[in-house]
Amino acid sequence: MFAIANLLVALAVLLNLVLHIYMWIIIARVIVSWVILFRPSPFVHSLAYALNRLTDPVLWRIRRYIPLRGAGLDLSPFIAILIIIFLQHFLVATLIDLARRL
Repeated sequence: MFAIANLLVALAVLLNLVLHIYMWIIIARVIVSWVILFRPSPFVHSLAYALNRLTDPVLWRIRRYIPLRGAGLDLSPFIAILIIIFLQHFLVATLIDLARRL
């Protein structure tokens, strides 16, 4: 049983790390989208392109259900970060708690 418990803890830690990194990628996308307005350069454009490719699959799904772009402010990164925080506090904590009970 301890092997399954260790596996669950490892999965929880890995999931937490992936979610944390993805949250910082979303934050970087927001910052780069502001920087690109004031300092356009080829590096910033290529960085923005890469960040958009990484985050668009998630943000597109949020925008599909909550279309708030008409207001001039895209809240999908904020909502995605809230979802990530929820997953970290619920799913990761549940996996660790489940591993402790085994």
